[in-house]
Amino acid sequence: MAEMTDAAFGTGRGESPRLMSAAFDWLARAQDEPRQAHREWAERGIALLPLGTRFNVVCLPARLVHATVGTDDLDIVTATLAELLDGPVIHNRVQHQYYPLVERTPTTRWIQEYGEAPMLGKGGYLSVPASDLTGPTGLHWAVRPRIVGDLCPVQSVAALVRIARSESGGRQP
Repeated sequence: MAEMTDAAFGTGRGESPRLMSAAFDWLARAQDEPRQAHREWAERGIALLPLGTRFNVVCLPARLVHATVGTDDLDIVTATLAELLDGPVIHNRVQHQYYPLVERTPTTRWIQEYGEAPMLGKGGYLSVPASDLTGPTGLHWAVRPRIVGDLCPVQSVAALVRIARSESGGRQP
């Protein structure tokens, strides 16, 4: 379990600081002025990035994630999200939300099918924690991006929502 947790948090032995830096440079380029994102991370620990340029985000209520995983134990949830979603996930513990970063996808079709976990895109913004914010309190990375362009496959996030539905007997979890 420790190996899965280390990998999920991005603290495993195979992690390359250069790849991590490149991944965050890629995220920063979502802004018109990427240096602004780096400045925000350095000064505040959080940068406000526009959605729909490089990535979208799905808003997963913690109750939905916990229903899928079968627990609210953060180590188990983190390891499971790393395995199931195979991409970066932000956790806002205060708001009880998980935010997997996904490729740009039309949001209207997603919302029609997965309204309990809305996707936000063009016109929206996301508070993105600095690379060293890995929890467990406040806004932090549950699963950090590993490489440039690292995003969760939309179909993996959709599968997570479907699993939560089946675990709750078809009701919204």
